Amino acid sequence: MTREAFDPVESRALARKVFLQGVAAADPAHAVEEALKNRHFEDPIIIAVGKAARSMAEAAMRHVKSDTVIVVTNYENAKPLAGAEVRAAGHPVPDAEGARAALRVEEALSHAKGDVIALISGGGSALLPAPVPGVSLEDKAEVNKLLLASGADIVTMNLVRQQLSRLKGGGLLRAAAPAKVSALLLSDVVNDDLRAIASGPTVSPIGTREEAAQVLQDLGLWDRLPPSVSAYLARPQPDLGPLPESEVQLIGSNKISLTAMARATEHFEAEMAGKAGRVQLFPIPLEGDVADAAETVLDCAKESGIFLFGGETTVKISGDGMGGRNQELALRVAMLAEQMGLKDYVFLSGGTDGRDGPTDAAGGLVDGGTLDRMRAVGLDPLEVLKRNDSYHGLQAADDLLQIGATGTNVADLQVMIRG
Repeated sequence: MTREAFDPVESRALARKVFLQGVAAADPAHAVEEALKNRHFEDPIIIAVGKAARSMAEAAMRHVKSDTVIVVTNYENAKPLAGAEVRAAGHPVPDAEGARAALRVEEALSHAKGDVIALISGGGSALLPAPVPGVSLEDKAEVNKLLLASGADIVTMNLVRQQLSRLKGGGLLRAAAPAKVSALLLSDVVNDDLRAIASGPTVSPIGTREEAAQVLQDLGLWDRLPPSVSAYLARPQPDLGPLPESEVQLIGSNKISLTAMARATEHFEAEMAGKAGRVQLFPIPLEGDVADAAETVLDCAKESGIFLFGGETTVKISGDGMGGRNQELALRVAMLAEQMGLKDYVFLSGGTDGRDGPTDAAGGLVDGGTLDRMRAVGLDPLEVLKRNDSYHGLQAADDLLQIGATGTNVADLQVMIRG
């Protein structure tokens, strides 16, 4: 876009349309139906866990007849489903409802006589807590809170979570044995490490108990752990033997959504008579601390055009505000852009599940006027960041990205439009 042609209102609408195309490409129902076409299962039960669990289960039930269908999902997505037992649980911090759901899943698996169809999506790690003996749900939730605030990436967090759960790190396979498990996975993990998706209930664990203890020490969290957790992780790990075999298929991912966004952007560009400029998909996942990610975004988007990113950043929390990694990334991009003297831009960062951290927003949608709008109501953007209060800062600027629960989850997507 040229400076004369740049219209922030038009560009904000375009960024939102492109983002929603990425969300649509992660439609779990369509992916499940395609994966189950022409397949036959003997006396199956269906276990669906994660933020996309309900829609995945509904799609599976159109192709597979089962008398036992258990769905465990977050409260926002927990709507009744005829023929299924839908259970709502806490996310991102596990709660008692999730613990009860885990017991129900274990009970169903123990009675499986034929095939088990496991439908796994992001969020399943927190939604299905099954603490190991000697560790309470409250203690496990405390570990989860510490990890979320530490800035650890999802693989590191799930390495620890697996060691504290009966069902994670292949635990579902052991609980279902000798039944055969066929798993369909919707990936919310950068680079699609199957062991990290929902903490890998149907695949081998990321690491050992000793490795989990080491990363907690490296993060400076060991001395802050509940005594039951540190005691458990300090014990030698028993040899449980090889995992039962399973069939695992990846049916949706961040990469797939990014590709769909690129195609959609080219279409929208034609609608805008070419005003959108060139389209560039950043091939390396956007990871790491949000401050570094903001620099990466602006370093890549030096010219006019549309730049697409995907991945999952981290935030080290030091304040008592409210927000999420996408909201903080959007605010940091706005602040860095101001320092660079950039005004003609729009940047969107959003979680494909429609929820960023413990908020009702998917992320943020900022432009060259964001910081001015915040200051106009008496907010200092730097102080907002220090408090980790990006939610209220963006809310004051009318720059929250709010789309509601989507029923899917393939990590985060970003759109930068430069004039």
